[in-house]
Amino acid sequence: MEIERKYLADPSGLSLSSYPKKELSQGYISTDPVIRIRRSDESYILTVKSDGLIARQEYEIPLSAEQYERLSDKVEGICISKTRYLIPWEDGRLTIELDLFHGALTGLVYAEVEFPTLEAAEAFTPPSWFLREVTEDGAFTNAAISRLAPSEIPAFLKKAACGPDNPN
Repeated sequence: MEIERKYLADPSGLSLSSYPKKELSQGYISTDPVIRIRRSDESYILTVKSDGLIARQEYEIPLSAEQYERLSDKVEGICISKTRYLIPWEDGRLTIELDLFHGALTGLVYAEVEFPTLEAAEAFTPPSWFLREVTEDGAFTNAAISRLAPSEIPAFLKKAACGPDNPN
């Protein structure tokens, strides 16, 4: 069971170079059900996810580079690339996965935190650089983003922008 909360974030006050990072590239073979392939540095994974936003089943199957390449031809929509920083939180009991998106999605920044229980997720107090929670907004899933047409991306990025002109 994957239990996570997702936020739009502004990590500008952090020294990201002090945290481990991964380069990710992922595409969706299906978004209903969610079937994703991901390259994480030099690892390759096929992931199947059940329905749900804060809590859902997640199954991961390792792939070879060759299998990943063959499945890449089956990807629907856009391929998402991002740098993921792994930031220890609450004395290492949690990890913030901070995603900085690339390409047409440059400027989009997510912070995701996985929890051992729903109670822990509900009790979590986000740091001040987490700007807006989007856990329950299906438009902010990576699967939904992968289905955006290039012409829809600017409006999505505007919706995702946080600041005095767009507080929600």
